[in-house]
Amino acid sequence: MPALKKRDTTLPDLGDFRVEKAKGDATTDTDKKYSFFDLFRYSTVVERFLIVFSMIVATLASILIPYFIVIYGEFTSLLIDRAVVEGTSSPTFILALFGGGKRLTNASDEENRQAIIDDSVAFGIASLVGSVVLLVLMLIAIDISNRVALNQINRIRKLFLEAILRQDMSWYDTTSGTNFASKMTEDLDKVKEGIGEKVAIVTFLFMTFVMGIVASFIYGWKLTLVVLTCSPFIILATAMVAKIQSSLAEKELKAYSDAGTVAEEVFSGIRTVFAFSGERKENERFSKLLIPAEATGRKKGLYSGIGAGVMWLIIYCCIALAVWYGVNLILDDRGKEDRQYTPAVLVIVLFAVIMGAQNLGFSSPHVDSFAVAFGAARNLFRIIDRKSEIDPLDESGLKPEGITGRLRFEDIHFRYPSRPDVEILKGLTVDVEPGQTVAFVGASGCGKSTVIQLMQRFYDPEQGQVLLDGRDLRSLNVGWLRSQIGVVGQEPVLFATTIGENIRFGNPLATQSDIERAARNANCHEFITKLPKGYDTQVGERGAQMSGGQKQRIAIARALVRNPKILLLDEATSALDPTSEKRVQDALELASQGPTTLVVAHRLSTVTNADKIVFVKDGKVAEQGTHDELMDRGGLYYDLVNITRRKEATEGADETAGSVAKLALTKGREDDIMVADDDDELEEDEEYEEDIDETGAAAAEVNSSKDDVFSVTSASKRRSQRRKKKKKQPKPEEPKVSFMQLMKLNAPEWRYIVWGCIASIMHGITFPLWGLFFGDFFGILSNSDEDLVRHEGNNISYIFIGIGLMAGVGTMMQSYLFTTAGVKMTTRLRKTAFKTIVAQEVAFFDDERNSVGALCARLAGDCSNVQGATGARVGIMLQAVVTLAVGMLIGFIYSWQQTLLTTVTLPLLCLSVYLEGRFIAKSAQSAKAAVEEASQVAVEAIANIRTVNGLGLEQQVLERYVRQIDQVNIACRRKVRFRGLVFGLGQTAPFLAYGVSLYYGGLLVANDGLPYEDIIKVAEALIFGSWMLGQALAYAPNVNDAIISAGRLMKLFEQTPKQPNPPLNPYNTAEKSEGDIVYENVRFEYPTRKDTPILHGLNLTIKKNTTVALVGPSGSGKSTCVQLLLRYYDPVSGSVNLSGVPSTDFPLDTLRSKLGLVSQEPVLFDRTIAENIAYGNNFRDDVPMQEIIEASKKANIHNFISSLPMGYETRVGKTSQLSGGQKQRIAIARALVRNPKILILDEATSALDLESEKVVQQALDEARAGRTCVTIAHRLSTVRDADLICVLKRGVVVEQGTHDHLMALNGIYANLYMMQQVAG
Repeated sequence: MPALKKRDTTLPDLGDFRVEKAKGDATTDTDKKYSFFDLFRYSTVVERFLIVFSMIVATLASILIPYFIVIYGEFTSLLIDRAVVEGTSSPTFILALFGGGKRLTNASDEENRQAIIDDSVAFGIASLVGSVVLLVLMLIAIDISNRVALNQINRIRKLFLEAILRQDMSWYDTTSGTNFASKMTEDLDKVKEGIGEKVAIVTFLFMTFVMGIVASFIYGWKLTLVVLTCSPFIILATAMVAKIQSSLAEKELKAYSDAGTVAEEVFSGIRTVFAFSGERKENERFSKLLIPAEATGRKKGLYSGIGAGVMWLIIYCCIALAVWYGVNLILDDRGKEDRQYTPAVLVIVLFAVIMGAQNLGFSSPHVDSFAVAFGAARNLFRIIDRKSEIDPLDESGLKPEGITGRLRFEDIHFRYPSRPDVEILKGLTVDVEPGQTVAFVGASGCGKSTVIQLMQRFYDPEQGQVLLDGRDLRSLNVGWLRSQIGVVGQEPVLFATTIGENIRFGNPLATQSDIERAARNANCHEFITKLPKGYDTQVGERGAQMSGGQKQRIAIARALVRNPKILLLDEATSALDPTSEKRVQDALELASQGPTTLVVAHRLSTVTNADKIVFVKDGKVAEQGTHDELMDRGGLYYDLVNITRRKEATEGADETAGSVAKLALTKGREDDIMVADDDDELEEDEEYEEDIDETGAAAAEVNSSKDDVFSVTSASKRRSQRRKKKKKQPKPEEPKVSFMQLMKLNAPEWRYIVWGCIASIMHGITFPLWGLFFGDFFGILSNSDEDLVRHEGNNISYIFIGIGLMAGVGTMMQSYLFTTAGVKMTTRLRKTAFKTIVAQEVAFFDDERNSVGALCARLAGDCSNVQGATGARVGIMLQAVVTLAVGMLIGFIYSWQQTLLTTVTLPLLCLSVYLEGRFIAKSAQSAKAAVEEASQVAVEAIANIRTVNGLGLEQQVLERYVRQIDQVNIACRRKVRFRGLVFGLGQTAPFLAYGVSLYYGGLLVANDGLPYEDIIKVAEALIFGSWMLGQALAYAPNVNDAIISAGRLMKLFEQTPKQPNPPLNPYNTAEKSEGDIVYENVRFEYPTRKDTPILHGLNLTIKKNTTVALVGPSGSGKSTCVQLLLRYYDPVSGSVNLSGVPSTDFPLDTLRSKLGLVSQEPVLFDRTIAENIAYGNNFRDDVPMQEIIEASKKANIHNFISSLPMGYETRVGKTSQLSGGQKQRIAIARALVRNPKILILDEATSALDLESEKVVQQALDEARAGRTCVTIAHRLSTVRDADLICVLKRGVVVEQGTHDHLMALNGIYANLYMMQQVAG
């Protein structure tokens, strides 16, 4: 294993492979041409030698195929000679070596009898020896090539991740489309396919062809030339089939994956679909996408059928030709002493050419995989060869001893590489003194966060420079620079490990006491120590087990533990409720004493204490100064503060003075609240997680930067992976289904199936028939009447052509009919499954087992698995059974003893071929699983690349990944151990069977006087038949998977939604749902958390056409109230009444038709903007454009949409470049198109900056007019003018009244409110 030892040396000197590229810039990589041999660029000299060696061994193995054919030919030829008696027996070459093939001239019967026995024994021994040698050679060739491939793949895996971690941010932004998880697994698998055993197998198959032809020419060149005229057609037909198959298969997959994308989108945004009653629309959209897939599938069946049919026809015509011409040649040579054309030559030439050509045909799918591997490798190598502009793993650059932390942004111009047409910064200049806290404020998109990213050197400015202590950042070592900086982002990313580890990521050398000190400073030591496991508590994936405030404070601790000289806070408190915000804010105030701090904030209350406030507008500094200076100036900042205070300024200055005094009074009380609240925090935790689920798209996916696109998708992927892991423990018993039930799924297509079965039977009979007539042909050859022989030979040629037609038509029909039946069924199953899933209630989707990933997998995988076991599979099975049955029948008629013996070898034969097919699939699956586990480290890192880069974790991630990949490597090695053995068995079994069968047959001819042609008939009919049977079994997909899948589907189809959906009655019409909403004594807990009650007997009345605001800490049940109103869930006890009718008495659609929802994280679908808005009214098929525009105007977004190049036809993709505020306003327009009577605003402005919030808030204020409105808000300034404000705590209403009333009460609300104000 020299390769493994060498690994340590191959990783660091990556440079060796890269030297020649260093000069070029990023653009040249894509044009680099790779040759096929580049696939092996990461192999050592020894490995290259081994690859060549395995090819030589495979070539040696291929010589054995003609060898088997030659001994078969010699043996059958001798049988004829010994039967003719007169003349000299034909010369043998190989059998003579094993003690057979004695040359007798006009021998007696006894001599002939003895000679036949010798020949039979020689043939048996020769077969055995050949089989063993072939097995051993194939084993060696395949084993070597697999080992070498694994070593290389292992290397490429590590290099690939390292290359990705070296890339700069701009590369990530512009390659968001490439899904790294799939690159890491699938592309590498494809490469492995191309450089592994396939090399040996293709060499073997190709050389079989060459050797066969060489052998044929040596034995009889005339006949060979005639037979060869057919072989190009055979090769062409076989290869064409494979080619057409693969291109159509790609199209089919593409169509199915489009449908799959829709499904994934629908399941991820299922609450939105429900809220807008979009089930029918989605069903239609999904069905429409299945149509092309079905058409392609049918085409695939037809073409592959025609191809296979033509191939069989050509093969039989080829045999007919050889028989016709061969008979003439044999008869011409009959009387000569030294004959060139004996029956042996005919057999050798015929079989060598046909088998050679077929093997060549079989190799075409393998050759295909070379092309695929090369394509995949090109993608990987491009990334590996790309020289990153900002390489965090690069050692070059200055590493100053100490720094003071003076920053200067000098005339910076910048645009994001992913959006080169938009200039973000246009000459920004800012100076920051050491230890200062500088806040950046301004509208969203003005470039505040960009400043932070430039400071971390995620990007370099196009013009101008960022200086640290007077040195340009570009001159400093990237890793060192980032180690001096602590970052806290808007959406802190925690990794799926313990709290302690997460903090330690900030500084790998930190001791436990360092970590605790940092945690104390970040105001989170308290709550961590209260957790049962303390610092060893797992935070869950992306920190899902923690509430927003807790995550945020852990992130602050992580930033502080590195003792940064520079602290960057980007929107660090925006997603929090007031209580958590206060705690985090305190933590930040503490943290920013000391290091130079840059803050970006939307909420101005968080920046008033900064040493300098910089107002950024249109990419330039509009004004800067302290809070007081800017307020005195009365410029842009002043306006912004006033927007924030919205009503306050108008209510007179006395209020301000009063509130400051009040603040002083309440300071003491506030601390009480804080203390009291700390105890809640643990309970909140439980509930918080629920809250995450509640907000529709998990809040975990609010992304700090628009470009970080794939973290959203990978988050849901990883969530499903996490669920998979959890699922491993108790395996739910899979519902069992009988084969008959499985066939029932295919019942509507019975016509296709019946005709398909007839075609299969027709095809199945051809093999034994062929053997029968082939034996007859040999029988004729011993006849002394030449004319009779010629005549009979011609007849048999015609019969073979007939058999060819039968086989051709049979194959074609069988393929087309069964594929069509299968495809139709799959389409139907997919539609039904999708419809069933969308009809379930929300609780169904909350269940771990029904995560988006799992549902999509079920939809795609299960349906196609079932197709695998019905359609084509049945045809192939039937064909095989017919072949065997007819073969046995012929066998028992001619020689029952030999048939019995041959039958014993059949199981071995079928088994070996079957094993080969199965084994390939099996080993691939388990290896894939292992790789996926390992690539999780990588995927998690790549999804959160900004965090990884910011913390400088690249090396750590790489090391963890290398460790895991080495585990995988061991697992893969274990898998491929038997690969060579299995393949070898598949190749040798038929020849071994011939050896046994004919050896015994020969003895029967000698001792029992059986006519020799009968033993040939038996051997051909049975062995050729069973060999074909094995082939068929190997290529048929697995019935077992299908049965499990069918069981799952049946179970799914039987699922009915648990929520009652009553029909329309006079008392529950849509008009009824417009009145007062009354929550009566509602108790509720989420179905996934039976033990955590959320609402404890909530009572609440919402009058018609009033605006009611629900406020309170997270986990208090605000969102739950809304979800009950929308009937995502129903109360456990108590009821929600509309106009006195319980919500459960309304049909779901009727109820929801009057409700318009705008949620915190609006889910927009991958459609045009117009379609997204029209989605609000799914009760009509086409909402007129007029209404859409009307709604957009009301939602204050019409001007923005019109300014887009494509206007309303702009597609909102997964990677939409819309800002939060824009999405939010589209969601409002969507809610308004419904013209709802009740408007539900769930945190509709929390994720927005002040400018957008102002615009959205205006839109909402207009929208509320004349409607009942329920809003939920963390920012209390947005609900001041509500008609009623209800404060919830722990699932009950603790205070309610108007703003002024509650302020006067000076209770919880007043405190929360004061905490959020900008101190005048």
